[in-house]
Amino acid sequence: MSVCLTLLATRASAAEQIVVGHAIDLSGPNGSIGRDYVAGITTYFDSINVKGGINGRKIVYTVRDDRGVAAESARLASSLIQQDRANYLLGAIGAESTQAILAAPAFADSRHVLFAPLTDAFAAPRGRVIFWRPSMERECQFILAYFDKLGLKKVGIVLQDTPQNQKTYQMVAEEVRKRGMTLAGTARVSANIEADAKQLSASGAKVVLMIADTIGASQFLKAFRKHDASTFVAGTSLINLATLSEIAGARATEWTVFSQVVPNPGSTASVLQSEHIDMMKKFRDEPVSAITLEGFAVAKTLVKAIQMDAGGRGALQTMAASRTPIDIGGMTILSSDRKSTMSEFVDIALFKRDGRLMY
Repeated sequence: MSVCLTLLATRASAAEQIVVGHAIDLSGPNGSIGRDYVAGITTYFDSINVKGGINGRKIVYTVRDDRGVAAESARLASSLIQQDRANYLLGAIGAESTQAILAAPAFADSRHVLFAPLTDAFAAPRGRVIFWRPSMERECQFILAYFDKLGLKKVGIVLQDTPQNQKTYQMVAEEVRKRGMTLAGTARVSANIEADAKQLSASGAKVVLMIADTIGASQFLKAFRKHDASTFVAGTSLINLATLSEIAGARATEWTVFSQVVPNPGSTASVLQSEHIDMMKKFRDEPVSAITLEGFAVAKTLVKAIQMDAGGRGALQTMAASRTPIDIGGMTILSSDRKSTMSEFVDIALFKRDGRLMY
């Protein structure tokens, strides 16, 4: 009898909670990004829990460190599904880890939707992943439009060869052509990066766009700045700026700009931004960043989805099927089965010498 009562109590306790599982890099190559993302998510969930949770159900946010290893992402996500009985699953950093989770038998056999991985949107099994952030193509288009307006029309491209990056490269080259800009040259992240960087520095490019991950971008920037100290170099929002500065050197990061997928995290211009600043002060002891704001916004989106579904397990599917714009406090997002990403918001910021972004 006591065993039965204990089992019933355990089930009742689980029913009173909403478990959100998350396998993400906290100590590997993108650990600083992962820690900021988790901090923003945790902060929003804390702000909901202190008010009693969602319809009386507290959110239990269970985070596991995958160290940036794809196989570990899949293993930990499987454990979150099978052992922790997660109701919802948030995504990892990077396409490789995201694809590993999607391919894991435990995930494939579940009814889970992987939500808001920190990666470029890619073709995935229908209905199994929802990308919150805009695509890398969208970020690159915004960067080109920004420099086009400044009259800087000679563009160099840095390419790190992956299938997804190749697709982005083709889009960027076409966008350059459509805008009447000129492709001055291309450098590849490879063993010949020093020679390619030198050649690109002599090409006359007025802006260089990096289609590369953090390590590839850092290697290029370090090599390029040996020959050119002042040409604008641009990158996308998932380049880890702390690592970039560490590898390339603080001086090399001058005249670099990066697209951002959330508004200025230091501003109070919208309800979302104000809430983020206030709640980070209340619940955390670390500074705000674009990634903490993104995590905060993702958590707020998930909570709204759960509320829309009256707390059911199919909240993300319901949200995607609704095709209804969702206001998360001055930032509107939209999910549908016809659209690969929820947000189209992109801004641009200058990476300052002190390591901060200026919007």
